[in-house]
Amino acid sequence: CWPGNASDQTLIRQVKDEMRDWTLSKIVWVADRGFSSAANRRYLRKGDHAYIIGEKLRSGSPEVQAALSRQGRYQDVGENMRVKEVRISDTDRFVICYNPEAAERDRHMREQLVTQLADLIADTDKLSDFKRGELRGKIADKPGLNRYLRATPAGKLRVDQKKIKAEENLDGKYLLRCSDPHLSAEDIALGYKQLLEVERGWRDMKQIIDLRPVYHRLEERIRAHVILCWLALLLIRITETTTGKTWPHIRRELDRLHLGTFTGRTGTFQQVTTLTKPQRDLLAKLDIPAPKQVVSLQPAPR
Repeated sequence: CWPGNASDQTLIRQVKDEMRDWTLSKIVWVADRGFSSAANRRYLRKGDHAYIIGEKLRSGSPEVQAALSRQGRYQDVGENMRVKEVRISDTDRFVICYNPEAAERDRHMREQLVTQLADLIADTDKLSDFKRGELRGKIADKPGLNRYLRATPAGKLRVDQKKIKAEENLDGKYLLRCSDPHLSAEDIALGYKQLLEVERGWRDMKQIIDLRPVYHRLEERIRAHVILCWLALLLIRITETTTGKTWPHIRRELDRLHLGTFTGRTGTFQQVTTLTKPQRDLLAKLDIPAPKQVVSLQPAPR
């Protein structure tokens, strides 16, 4: 646990230093684009460690431009994943990943934005310079639309066709940088995709386990709350990997298991609802004994 204002840049270095006590022979760090500074990369390489880091495709850096301009053949590594390694550095390897389904989504979203932008600037040539400037300021507050807007030297508003063409080349792609010389391009891509599981863990902590909001003021209570939520997430993941089912599915099935209390002239007893086959299968995979059908029996007083 860290304070809410802790810097991500220094945090990752602190974690790396504390990992020395784990006596691991080698660590490959996987980080998103927010950690891709040169200083972080140098720090993560210390001690024979390696990294897989996402690169910003729209950064305009010479390395990114060189990687995107290199020709080569993609290889399929999954149902919706193609990868291509390009050599542009003596120290780092670069892998371009391409997802056809994501490319189709990107194309569809861009067409919607361009259509919306075209409608906004239609007939703006008839407006005064002040009114056009006012509209341009409003569009500037919307990054998705502003990306495809250009102004002529005379101040007229136009759809930027060159920008559209450049964006088409990025549809469904992301770029990875890796310092490990031995990992295959497939392992680099699949290793980076594990960040999706980390993000899923955060979503589950916030939405399913209710990590937030935190109704505590004292630091030790806040830390205890976080640890309990983390332990709950750990149990969820163990349950999912053991059964091969998602937690919402498991919870939905087991929530149907009830304990009923029945009272009559002869007494009171508690009985569990009859187990369904999915419930029996889940309990068997988790090595949990099936509950007795009749839990308790209390004769009526005479």
